[in-house]
Amino acid sequence: MRRTAKWAAVAAAATLILTGCASQRDDDGGGETGGGDGSTGGGEVTFTFASSSDPSSLDPAFASDGESFRVARQIFEGLVGTVPGTADPAPLLAESWDVSDDGLEYTFHLVEGVKFHDGTDFNGEAVCFNFERWNNFTGVAASESLSYYWGKVNGGYAEDGNGKYESCEAPDETTAVVRLSSPLPELIAALSLPALSMQSPTALQEYDADNVGGQSDAPVLPEYALEHPTGTGPFVFDSWSPGERVVLTANPDYWGEQGEVTRVVFPIIDDPTARRQALEAGDIDGYDLVGPADVVALDEAGYEIVNRDPFNILYLGMNQAVPELADVRVRQAIAHAIDREALVAATLPEGTEVATNFVPPSVVGWNDDVQTYEFDQDAARDLLAEAGFADGLTINFTYPTNVSRPYMPTPVQVFERIAADLEEVGITIEATPLPWSPDYLDRIQGGSDHGLHLLGWTGDYNDTYNFIGVFFGGQSMEWGFDNPELFQMINDARVLPDIEEQTAAYEEANAALLEFLPGLPIAHPVPSLAFREGVVYPASPVQDEVYNMVELPD
Repeated sequence: MRRTAKWAAVAAAATLILTGCASQRDDDGGGETGGGDGSTGGGEVTFTFASSSDPSSLDPAFASDGESFRVARQIFEGLVGTVPGTADPAPLLAESWDVSDDGLEYTFHLVEGVKFHDGTDFNGEAVCFNFERWNNFTGVAASESLSYYWGKVNGGYAEDGNGKYESCEAPDETTAVVRLSSPLPELIAALSLPALSMQSPTALQEYDADNVGGQSDAPVLPEYALEHPTGTGPFVFDSWSPGERVVLTANPDYWGEQGEVTRVVFPIIDDPTARRQALEAGDIDGYDLVGPADVVALDEAGYEIVNRDPFNILYLGMNQAVPELADVRVRQAIAHAIDREALVAATLPEGTEVATNFVPPSVVGWNDDVQTYEFDQDAARDLLAEAGFADGLTINFTYPTNVSRPYMPTPVQVFERIAADLEEVGITIEATPLPWSPDYLDRIQGGSDHGLHLLGWTGDYNDTYNFIGVFFGGQSMEWGFDNPELFQMINDARVLPDIEEQTAAYEEANAALLEFLPGLPIAHPVPSLAFREGVVYPASPVQDEVYNMVELPD
């Protein structure tokens, strides 16, 4: 059987979904406001959306964080997008595709007449250039702290021979044929990732985009990733003033519907209270990651609150490169010591559920019959004593500052609650606060110098591997363990073609994960956004929000 996706059917579904989208708006935030109508004079229509941190990179292939992807989605497009308002894949730069019966060959039929922002043609050769680029990353560029997604989705790079990607051919201008060495059932959904967006081969070569310096825990990005991102999207990069703002302008030659917004400004406001005050002052049109305490007050004041479906997970990571954390009894003690119900009630938005799996309940493979580690501090003390720590132990706890994430709107408060619970059972916490940008992810994903840590994930598409495979599909510096049996269990489930067999296999893998306990699932928070009245905003559970779809009030 060959599977083909058609644009017309998806477009019709998208039209229906968009009629139910919520609203929002954003202005400049740097002393240049829109006067309440979204314009800055001269016919310019500005949408200003506050970011909680700088992007880590303007090259999405070298990014894995939400703030980088928020900007990237305006500049870049992939072969595949999502049906608006859902996590389901939809045609974008590929208007359709065919998959061979054995799942090893994908033929993409491309939209005609599309150009990159620098005038380079988007065609089959450009598609193959991007696939070859990702697969041939080496050195620091191939580290988890940079090309995270290609490594996770493909399973490796050309230099290590572990990847599933084999080759790409462009038989003509509007066709690209991608061949795999083994099946990858979620490839189409994965291609909706901003990290796998199409970028201009001309610009990538001109600005030496792969010339990454430094080390994996402190990479030095090339000029392209800082000043010259070049895609096919509705907005073109204008400027980035680190710590202040990112500015984009409308692409005058955009191949799709441009919409009414001609300028997008992302002011960097890392403090949640300051973001709220900027909205109330009229300096911005809206913002994401609204603190739980602010949701009710803003709603009562007449601002519009939009809640995304909680397609995410907040977890406490335990790095087993630290000898104490390599003992499962210590990990179990930590799990029992934490009052997750109280933590959720005190620090996370209303409607947040305590997590039992590393996937949300809406994802196929979620298992309601896993070990859950109920709050029991006496059991925690007994386990510590059994592990040889009756007199207690000291553990490093690294946590992020100057950021809010959809799965973690108030990280310092979450850290404080967990640290207090652990101190109660005799675990002394050695706190290491780090700013999210540029230090935190590099430390956690690019090195082993961390013990406990807070992190999470907003799903990119509706697939179990996109959660547990990304975390536990192979060895990782974040987790610091080698468990070939667990890795194999997850990767075997990934390629099962029968959905019932795959579901059962993922349920088994989720149960095994909670027995091994590499970390503790904490919660599935409800992410909230706030906007001024009258703006229509295309909210998405996977944050696939492109601002040519924003509508501003008259």
